[in-house]
Amino acid sequence: MTVTENLSRQPAERRGPLADLDTPDTLEALFGDPDDLANPVGHQAFVDADERGDFLPAGRKVLEAYGIGAEFVPRALGGRLGQADDLARVLRTVFRHDGALGLGHGAINLIASSTVWAAGGADQQRWLASVLLDNRPTAGAITELAYGDDLARTRLRATERDGDIVLDGRKEVINNVARAHAITVLARTSEEPGSRSHTLFLVDPATVPRDRLRFLPRYHTSGMRGTHLGGVEFLDCPLPVSAAIGEYGDAMETILRCFQVTKSVASGATLGLLDTMLRTVTGFGVQRRLYGRTVAELPHAEAELAGAFTDLLICDAMTTTACRALHVLPRQTSVYAAATKYLVPEIEQGAADRLAVLLGARSFLREGPHGAFQKHFRDLPVAALAHSGATVCLATIIPQLPRLARKSWFVSSAPDPALFRLGQTLPDLDFGRLQANAGPDDQVMATLLDVGQEVQSDPVLRELCERLVGELRALTVGWRGLSPRNRTPFAGPVGFELAERYAVVLAAAACLGMWWHNQDHPNPFMRDTAWLISALDRLTTRLGYDPLPGAGDAARHVFTELLTRHAEHRAFDLVGRRLF
Repeated sequence: MTVTENLSRQPAERRGPLADLDTPDTLEALFGDPDDLANPVGHQAFVDADERGDFLPAGRKVLEAYGIGAEFVPRALGGRLGQADDLARVLRTVFRHDGALGLGHGAINLIASSTVWAAGGADQQRWLASVLLDNRPTAGAITELAYGDDLARTRLRATERDGDIVLDGRKEVINNVARAHAITVLARTSEEPGSRSHTLFLVDPATVPRDRLRFLPRYHTSGMRGTHLGGVEFLDCPLPVSAAIGEYGDAMETILRCFQVTKSVASGATLGLLDTMLRTVTGFGVQRRLYGRTVAELPHAEAELAGAFTDLLICDAMTTTACRALHVLPRQTSVYAAATKYLVPEIEQGAADRLAVLLGARSFLREGPHGAFQKHFRDLPVAALAHSGATVCLATIIPQLPRLARKSWFVSSAPDPALFRLGQTLPDLDFGRLQANAGPDDQVMATLLDVGQEVQSDPVLRELCERLVGELRALTVGWRGLSPRNRTPFAGPVGFELAERYAVVLAAAACLGMWWHNQDHPNPFMRDTAWLISALDRLTTRLGYDPLPGAGDAARHVFTELLTRHAEHRAFDLVGRRLF
């Protein structure tokens, strides 16, 4: 039995983020020290592969040795997929080293398989599980180049003919499609307007006639150059009727439910890119000397580094909350996942831009100790657009928020603490409990009011929470006063602005919940108010408030923690596990 079989076929054990924080997790240990030039999967090796425009073979071998495919297979089918936040942390490790590897051999498998776990038949699920457990690549042919995320305009057609299903049309810019051993395909099955005109199909490329399947040339990108983005054209390609995933016409509802999982997990995974960029610039800051001291000791540099660290913690709080809500609040995650997928890339890109200014001319170098920065800097926007862009996410939120403003905000009770408690195991992810549209019970937002009452003795936190509660009141009034059109995906700027501001307040509520409900966390920094004050100060500044003078001491504490973690090779997320 191979190493791969040992790891991917082993019994799925429960993994939590609060295990020994001084011991690297299994996958991180396989990658080793990224700064070691002799490491075949170090930063320089990935930069060199990126320059060639290809995956790093040694990187694939690491994932195969780990058995990465098992991460996407539910535990009931022999895999390791249990909690969504666990999966996000595993993929974050891959993205920390290489975005192309994280997307092409990681996130794409979740996109391709989630609809099968949600709506596929037992035979389809068993077959796809076997493909993934053997670490064979998959692809999700959902979008089309001409229409992007507007899935309702899909033109690839599936028609019934002589007892078969016949696919006719093409899909472009699909990751791994020419290498995939399983492809999920979205096709139009009716010319009638509406949401019941599309169906998903599971295709085994090895079983279709070769003259009915044509792979299109590869697309080359500025970031994630190692990804193999291609296309596929189905030429009256016959499939058995059993290839349909779920019932005819159910595709849109299935996709809306599954995208809640993929948006939440992918947003948490891409934090690995920002972690490496921050680590690179912090290293530059503590080594480079100017004006008789290190760059990191200069006030502006200190503020920018602490700010980027705080941004990463905000994003981790928000993505972890969204992932855990899939288990605890499955009726609400349509809004949470879309808000997360909108705001997290925005915060990440802003932090990356400011870090690039701090690194200066070195941020353009494609070799040497800072080469990983420019590679990850180019990878980041590709990761953000690879699955549901900002406009689509906001358009998903807008129609749902007026009901929350009317029936939930200042009414709903705070959620089960399990939503935030990192050490508490959750039931396995159940795709069947997810709903296409959120119910009128925004319990994450209720956390803002609940925890806000508990921090009244701290003048800085009290002021920050009062700002946020005031913003929520303004949002409530704003949504109630909108015209009918501005409550739809076709809203004008006012509707989109309100949705953006909602996402920021939601992130603040997630930070409050993570801090309040993890006071038993083994890392004292997690229990401290410093990171929370810094996070809420940055979020309220994003809403237009002036920075709170009392937050300066907290920012300095955050900077000290950043330097400690950098020296000890620890992750820059909430958990802070040693990396190598």
